[in-house]
Amino acid sequence: MLNYRLNNYSKLSFFLLFLIGFTSYAQKRSVNDKKAKPSAAKAGDLIDVNVASYPQSAFTPTQLVTNVLVGSGSTCAAPNISNVTVSPNQAVTMNDRFWGYFNKTTSNFPFQEGIVLTTGFARKAGNNPEANVLSDGNGGGSDPDLIAAIGATTTINNAAILEFDFVPSSTQMKFNYIFASEEYTGSFPCPPTQYDDAFALLLKPNTPGSTYTNLAVLPGGAGPVSVTNILPSSFSCGPINGNYFGSLSPNATNYNGITAPLTAEATVIPGQSYHIKMVVADARDSIYGSAVFLQAGSFDIGLSIVDGAGNPLPETINVCDNTPQVLTALTSAVPGTTYQWLRNDVPIPGATNVSYTATLPGVYKVQVTLPGSTCPVEATITIIGGTSPAAQNATLKLCATPAVSSFNLNDAKPLISTATGAVFRFYTNQADAQLQNNNFIPEAALLLYNANDGQVLHVVVSDGGFCSRLVTLTLRKEDTPVAQLVSTKLSICVGESATLTASGGVTYQWEGFSGTGAVRNVSPTQTTTYTVYAIGAQGCKSLQPAIVTVEVVPAIKSNLTGGYICAGDRITLDAGAGPGYSYTWSNGVTGQTLVADSPGLYFVDITNGVCTKRFTTEVKLATIPEIVNVDYNQNGTLIVTASSLGGGVLEYSADNGVTWQNSNLFNNIPSNTIVYIRVRVKNTSCVGYLEYFTFMMQNVITPNGDNVNDKIDFRGISDYNKFQVVISDRYGREVYKSDKTRPFWDGYFQGKKLPTASYWYQITFEDPASKQLTVKTGWILLKNIE
Repeated sequence: MLNYRLNNYSKLSFFLLFLIGFTSYAQKRSVNDKKAKPSAAKAGDLIDVNVASYPQSAFTPTQLVTNVLVGSGSTCAAPNISNVTVSPNQAVTMNDRFWGYFNKTTSNFPFQEGIVLTTGFARKAGNNPEANVLSDGNGGGSDPDLIAAIGATTTINNAAILEFDFVPSSTQMKFNYIFASEEYTGSFPCPPTQYDDAFALLLKPNTPGSTYTNLAVLPGGAGPVSVTNILPSSFSCGPINGNYFGSLSPNATNYNGITAPLTAEATVIPGQSYHIKMVVADARDSIYGSAVFLQAGSFDIGLSIVDGAGNPLPETINVCDNTPQVLTALTSAVPGTTYQWLRNDVPIPGATNVSYTATLPGVYKVQVTLPGSTCPVEATITIIGGTSPAAQNATLKLCATPAVSSFNLNDAKPLISTATGAVFRFYTNQADAQLQNNNFIPEAALLLYNANDGQVLHVVVSDGGFCSRLVTLTLRKEDTPVAQLVSTKLSICVGESATLTASGGVTYQWEGFSGTGAVRNVSPTQTTTYTVYAIGAQGCKSLQPAIVTVEVVPAIKSNLTGGYICAGDRITLDAGAGPGYSYTWSNGVTGQTLVADSPGLYFVDITNGVCTKRFTTEVKLATIPEIVNVDYNQNGTLIVTASSLGGGVLEYSADNGVTWQNSNLFNNIPSNTIVYIRVRVKNTSCVGYLEYFTFMMQNVITPNGDNVNDKIDFRGISDYNKFQVVISDRYGREVYKSDKTRPFWDGYFQGKKLPTASYWYQITFEDPASKQLTVKTGWILLKNIE
């Protein structure tokens, strides 16, 4: 808030004046008041005003109105503008004139260019940052029309006036403007001060006895356009009509506040002469200036063409595949008005309504003749036609191998379209594809594109011009299967059978067999080799077949296998059954099975009454697996790495041993929860255990009290060794450092809310699995309600 300065009176004089005139407002505004400006403000952040490099800066008021504000006149009597004057009458050669031309240049001002009227010097409205309040006087005095229009009861000074006559060609006139003022500061707009500079846009017909109508009013009877009637919530008495407020400084001008773009409009009589008077002035005093910005080309007194929904159409539009385009003449409905649409200057038979649906390219014109007029009003639009290339949805399949794991999206192009010269753009997001923005996959990335099975890309296919089709490309990916084949017996006696079981695929391609099943029962009479290929779910075929040979011999067979045991475990060794088999184990036990409770080598001698064969196996001592690493990512994938010194097949569980799996990869694990991980040697009681917190840093918090993203909670990792969190603002200032009593961040610093901004964090802790120091860095977006 700006500080008021008391006039330089002594304390005694002030006291006497206060006693004499205590009802008057004691604080006076000073022309030397400073105003807050961003330290980084530079000329490029502001609009250009009366800059010599623009030819329009040398325009007279008449040229500015006819060539900038109006831009183009009626085709019957262009331009229907006359008697352009400014007051005070300041020449274009005057450096400190109150009027002139502005251009947004590289700033973010809502209007590209236009006319500016100020109560001071127009050049100070932009160009370079002004440290002091804009309080220059333009030399103008009061204005009775302004006083009458707004009912002013205070002194009016520095009235800046632009006025001219015009003859409309349609039943409506309108233009766009922005009101700006230095009064948007401190408590000026609010009681009891309520400083409010005067502003009006006055219109009247040029007929005897006519009076002005003020067009500078808000829609729906919301009152006049003024500082005290358009206020944001940041003022003590606001918001007042806050949706019509633009922004406080910085706002691409040197004024403390600007409104949103507003429209002045009125119903007029075509052919009738009107007078418009645009005036802005200082009220009460001659400081804290104001201005009005008039948008170039927005002063509309003619005819325009809109689409079926009433949206303005540019002078030229592109239409593909003869898509119907509704063209509507934007004019007020007056009984007796006639319409005629033309294409390439040839009247279209029957096209005599306010709207016409065009289905062919060409130059379309509408001629609107109002009752009593002999001069039609015209508007023209050009439709450029084009043809979209033929394209279709497609599927691209990838059979991944260790050497090939990425898609070549170029292979999909002929599947989508064979049109000559077709241009392809691949998008990961449908909304981006519909907008056809630049968020497409770069051409260089098409050759090696990593994607998951089932991902859908959105492809825009064009002819290199403006016509295109949007199709989808479905990526189907699977690892090329590795075929495996086992037989229940590798050697059999004549007449015996063996079961062949293939694995590694979903279906199988056998040599010498029909069908695609995984199991085959065979009874060869001689030694035979069997071959099978594995086929994946997406149809990928294994690069190599799996092969197994079944030997037909009158030999004794046994599937004796050992295994792993933990200390105190037992394992059953099975020598397998056979016709007439008898067994003698290495410890003298007879029978098909042996229960072993200690590690070591075991053998069994099997006889079928004719021959004997010794089968040996080993029972190994398993050790409790050690969990040495846990990898968790934002996709909910958790990978456990464990080691067992004794060997053996490991099984994994992420639910405290309720369910087990052979894979060490778990999907859909929620973030920021405790996962109870167990790893065991299969078929043993050797189990390793770890409680692991799936910490995932959120990058947005909104501490608004709705219990959703109100804070970032570090309690899940706060007990880890070497735990520390530091959060800093963009200047490197530390705004949060974790401790045991406050292991969370809620967007506060020293008891106060921090502003909405991006903040940078560093989180350090010792990983409970790997025992390695983990450092996570990144940014957080804090969105605080100011």
